[in-house]
Amino acid sequence: MKRKDRMGSDFMNGVRVGVVGVGHLGVHHARVYTEILGADLVGLVDVDEARVQSVADNLGVPAYVDLDCFLEEARPDALSVVVPTSKHFEVSKKAMERGVHLLIEKPVTASTEEAGELLRIASDRNLILQVGHIERFNAAVQYVRNMVNDPIYIQSRRMGPFSPRISDVGVVLDLMIHDVDIILSIVNSEIVDISTMGRCVRTDNEDIASAQLRFANGTIAHILVSRVSEKRMRTLEITEPERYLIVNYETQDVTLHHCVQKQGRGLVEVVEHPVFPKREPLKLELQDFVNCIREGREPLVGLRDGKRALEVCVAMLRQIHGERVSGESERIAL
Repeated sequence: MKRKDRMGSDFMNGVRVGVVGVGHLGVHHARVYTEILGADLVGLVDVDEARVQSVADNLGVPAYVDLDCFLEEARPDALSVVVPTSKHFEVSKKAMERGVHLLIEKPVTASTEEAGELLRIASDRNLILQVGHIERFNAAVQYVRNMVNDPIYIQSRRMGPFSPRISDVGVVLDLMIHDVDIILSIVNSEIVDISTMGRCVRTDNEDIASAQLRFANGTIAHILVSRVSEKRMRTLEITEPERYLIVNYETQDVTLHHCVQKQGRGLVEVVEHPVFPKREPLKLELQDFVNCIREGREPLVGLRDGKRALEVCVAMLRQIHGERVSGESERIAL
């Protein structure tokens, strides 16, 4: 049965939220829900009984090892789905069929077909479905997105030391998908060509990858990701005709380089370091999710955004692992 829409005054006591999966990232979802406005954390779910009980005890909420039991007893309005990617579709579909709004960590699903099915269910049941592309809520990214008009060249680097924490996917779906999503949100044009290379180093999936995207408007974007690098780096560089911008994702800082005409001195390079408010991106992301449910509006990063980024990454993976479709380039229908 389709759940009756519940907006506005129906959530005066808060949106009843839960978290499925309390691993490295899920535990932070659970913590943040206890800190933001309009959310009432009603339970946590994980197949690791000791783990979920420990996290739940620290937050003073019930723990569950069975999703069906949680959905029946806690009756949540919304969930964060923070399980391994291979389980996203199964968990999400079960919750959505009970009328539950979802925030699904990226990548939204393991395949574009699964993403399409979730999109259909969300539309049929009038549900909020947000994808956890957390960098969209990075203060530096939001500052730059409001001022970039004509990007010519974009370079993104996301690198760091190896960690066995992520084992079910390679760096394209674990790391590069963040940069793909940001670039797609900045460049108002269709992709006409993708060229990708990658290598396995420490795992059976690609641990290093490099991709170049070419857009119909002439913009070129280059993305480099690695989870086997000694040095940690998270940067985005954007070249426009009259300026050059650098974003540091980790410090949420922006550096602007541009030239100005000085009388008697010609062109002089000016470097600016804008000042703007900075907050924890995850807290902004989950607050937006809760607000979308309360206000009945579309999220900043909806399922269509998540599906589009996934489609691009799937095309990249085909190139890396020798499953190229016909032709020398991948044309993506988005």
